[in-house]
Amino acid sequence: MNDIIFRPIGIIHTSFKESKETPIQPRKSGGAEGTIEIYDEYIPALDDLDGFSHIYLLFHLHLSKGYELKVVPYLDNRKRGLFATRAPRRPNQIGLSIVRLLRIEKNILYIKDVDIVDGTPLLDIKPYVNSFDEQTEIKIGWLKNRIKDNDIHRADSRFDDT
Repeated sequence: MNDIIFRPIGIIHTSFKESKETPIQPRKSGGAEGTIEIYDEYIPALDDLDGFSHIYLLFHLHLSKGYELKVVPYLDNRKRGLFATRAPRRPNQIGLSIVRLLRIEKNILYIKDVDIVDGTPLLDIKPYVNSFDEQTEIKIGWLKNRIKDNDIHRADSRFDDT
């Protein structure tokens, strides 16, 4: 198989300078805000995006090195299959978050509910459309009894390089 090469379209800026203490999911961020700097050649692609309240961000987990097929994920204390988790160390270091889009000023997107480390390369943006993206009859596997709506969860160092 041929290599797949991605080139960033911008850079994500947040107050989280390292993976430790970064929120582990957007809705658990406590309303953390950030910005996205879109590179000049991609500015025309921002047209009409301001009509959406939420966007998907696909990004490169640039601090992630290596992976294991079984991991002890956040919110748990036993090993799980990597693909049954959202652990950041993956075969392809691609991250995905849904964030609130507050506004766009030229090439800067102002976002809220951010769970991303400062300086993360942005690969793509897609609008969140609830009639396309919402699902019914959801099962959440091993997380069923682990999630509490009022919790704010921060990363620890379990996936950092030592």
